[in-house]
Amino acid sequence: MKTIAISGSLRENVGKRDAKELRYEGKVPAVLYGGAEQVHFAILRTDLNDAIYSPEASFVEITLDGKTVKAIVKDAQFHPLTDLLLHVDFLQLFDEKEINMEIPVKLTGTSPGVKMGGKLVQKLRKLRVKALPKNMPQVVEVSIAKLEVGNLFRVRDLEKGEYFVTNTPEDTIVSVGMSRALKQAENEAKGKK
Repeated sequence: MKTIAISGSLRENVGKRDAKELRYEGKVPAVLYGGAEQVHFAILRTDLNDAIYSPEASFVEITLDGKTVKAIVKDAQFHPLTDLLLHVDFLQLFDEKEINMEIPVKLTGTSPGVKMGGKLVQKLRKLRVKALPKNMPQVVEVSIAKLEVGNLFRVRDLEKGEYFVTNTPEDTIVSVGMSRALKQAENEAKGKK
């Protein structure tokens, strides 16, 4: 799993006024959960870009007062009008404790149904995955090499790995439907017989 390194500074005061001052300085108030106690700290807004505004899943290494902690972004709050990042919650990782993350789906191969003129429809772009941090995949690969027109690939069709996908087994990840041009060609072929 890709890891992003950021450093922060511990907050002495916790409150609305202090948080407002931090935001004015270009920093974001943050909280680290999961350890023995909650840790309140601040991070430069620009340091969070790779962790927050990326479609990829990643771990975050946070350095606070010389100590480094591995974590994941659990929640991020944005201003409703300006979309400015207001607050971030991190969850501390432990090697022996399973975590839940949303992992992107990567389609591999070429579908014969698409080659024939079918339309590829990806219903799920991310899957909820539960695993130990060392077993967490960067992406969940889905092979579409066998998908003909009218076929679909569900969560239950995924190969079993060292991680568990918590989405409903019946959820469709990707399907190949019939395009208008293909329907029209089929109808014309039926009309000629």
